[in-house]
Amino acid sequence: MSKAKLKVIPLGGLGEIGKNMMVMEYEDDIIVIDAGLMFPGEDMPGIDLIIPDISYLLEKRNNIRGIFITHGHEDHIGALPYILPQLNVPVYATKLTQGLISVRLKERKALASAQLKTLLPGEQVALGKFKVELFSVCHSIPDAVGLIIYTPAGVAVYSGDFKLDYTPVNGRATDFSRLAQFGMQGVLVLLSDSTYAELPGYTPSEKVVGETLDRIMAEAPGRVIVTTFSSLISRVQQVINAAAKYGRRVFIVGRSMTDTSRIAAELGYLNIPEGTLARIEELHDLPPDKVVFITTGSQGEPTSALVRMLSHDNRQLHIMRGDTVVISASPVPGNESLVNKTIDALFKRGAQVLYNTVAPVHVHGHGSQEELKLLLNLVKPKFFVPIHGEYRHLSFHARLAESVGIPKDNTFILEDGDILEITPDSCKVDGKASVGDVYVDGLSVGDIGSVVLHNRRMLARDGIVVLVIAVDKETGKLIGQPDIVSRGFVDTKESKEMLDQSCALVAETLDNGQRPVEWDFVNTKVKDILGKFYYEQTRRRPMILPVMVKV
Repeated sequence: MSKAKLKVIPLGGLGEIGKNMMVMEYEDDIIVIDAGLMFPGEDMPGIDLIIPDISYLLEKRNNIRGIFITHGHEDHIGALPYILPQLNVPVYATKLTQGLISVRLKERKALASAQLKTLLPGEQVALGKFKVELFSVCHSIPDAVGLIIYTPAGVAVYSGDFKLDYTPVNGRATDFSRLAQFGMQGVLVLLSDSTYAELPGYTPSEKVVGETLDRIMAEAPGRVIVTTFSSLISRVQQVINAAAKYGRRVFIVGRSMTDTSRIAAELGYLNIPEGTLARIEELHDLPPDKVVFITTGSQGEPTSALVRMLSHDNRQLHIMRGDTVVISASPVPGNESLVNKTIDALFKRGAQVLYNTVAPVHVHGHGSQEELKLLLNLVKPKFFVPIHGEYRHLSFHARLAESVGIPKDNTFILEDGDILEITPDSCKVDGKASVGDVYVDGLSVGDIGSVVLHNRRMLARDGIVVLVIAVDKETGKLIGQPDIVSRGFVDTKESKEMLDQSCALVAETLDNGQRPVEWDFVNTKVKDILGKFYYEQTRRRPMILPVMVKV
């Protein structure tokens, strides 16, 4: 057997939730698994999205044979519109996933040049020294798959996001029988989802949510508004099923929800009984107890349909007393305060609000500890790499692996950029690839760096002071007192005396009458003097921006 090394290199998704991207490399052949985005934290003002740094791939772009996408969630497909134009390689995925990818590429005008190739679970494709087979997994979106990757070093199994659900909404369970076959034959390495490795037991079935939604539709006295992720197609199906059962008409609200539902219905992954969907013009002709809205806004996003209904920003739709609002999603980590604020606002409007703390209206799409142990026992890998999750999730998963008999020395908790080299007999981390966050800000991709983010945080925290200094165009001498403008630092009226003192301090420093005022000197000196003065007075450090005007 060949002694060449299989390299496993995470470019995103380890030590964090989202931005999933994994590279597998064998000699001159590379395949990439997933290309996801991550949503920014509160400490990233103005940033829309975060995608992986693909410097490593750009250096070896001629060796990349293809990108495999496990399912259609944003944390697995969201970076494609930004990286595909740079790499120009085929993208392999199942039918629904390709449909959702097409929507995202079209939004960025990147669809025309994309090479999208559809595969079915069970199909194999050979790319260089790799052969990749898709197997079905149950997740919170239909058509999700894991990957069996044949390499000269041995077989690698990549779980994708998965859970064990014997009664899935879309009728396709995780293909554990196929994985068990490989467990009997021998698996070199397993890379398995760790998102909910902290949770004991099993993840509840989607059937639980279906029963709850059925009860809500039967008992709600007025309109029912269900908000969830647009990509959670199985949940949309459950809402439609319950609405149809009780003769309620369904209105789908929000651009992403509308686009995703349309694609899913066109491809046969969303079954909508005839006469169930309604147009917004029909709303006023229907009694409240015959109306259901399916909308975006489960994360309290300011531009989402639900928040616009709350703020009366939507002329035709707004939250009314007597509405039942179902928040059928978990808050994204770091987004809890925004979700809580939205729930409070809904209560203030007189709505009854149901969310996971008070009713079983959501189950997540990831396996809990018993499911993760089952996969480990079935696959019986020689080496194990926990993936997808923050560091504590990976650590919990590593402990689970040890508890089912995988030697501790054969489990590798990686961080983004680690280069794991695997042979049939050995496995070790050897080297580090260039990794990091690439910020998307409007149409700008990768132009926003740490300095800009630091300045934005500074502005958000302590504000800005602009000092306008007039100098004589002929002599270069200072003319009069500088003018000062403050925003987000102090109240200009209440702190007028302090601001006047700072102007006088600058004038005294610059107007020594001996020489013309030089810009470099002014810029440095003013920032230094005022920085110290304002910190002594307020214990704050505003951004100081001197401006010279020649008159």
